[in-house]
Amino acid sequence: MSAILAPRNASLILAAALLFAAATDYIPALMDADGRVFGLFRLDVYKDALHVASGLWALVAALWSRGAAIAFLRIFGVLYFVDGLMGVVTGSGFLDLSIITIGWAQVSALVKFLSSVPHLALGAFASLAGFRARTGA
Repeated sequence: MSAILAPRNASLILAAALLFAAATDYIPALMDADGRVFGLFRLDVYKDALHVASGLWALVAALWSRGAAIAFLRIFGVLYFVDGLMGVVTGSGFLDLSIITIGWAQVSALVKFLSSVPHLALGAFASLAGFRARTGA
């Protein structure tokens, strides 16, 4: 487990996950008849761009240095986890500005939670990897 949580490896895993997230909007098998990914949420070009930018940030950090990977993991982890918590409560997030453009989503608590799981999981994974890492080594 510690090898997976090594900062550069964790950043590479997140890069793959984020780039996959951007791709899900273009894989018909993952969408329902209403265009919702996994039947839960809609992605758009703006959200796809955020996922791609985050994925590229993760990739560059992993390739750049251990310190860059740690910084990415800590910053990204906190931002994504807090965004996920906000999604559980409101059904909207701040990273994609949906709390401003949509406000509180009128969906069930279950949909709010399930839609927020990716950000909670990625944020927790990144935070754990980033804050467990020693910065001096």
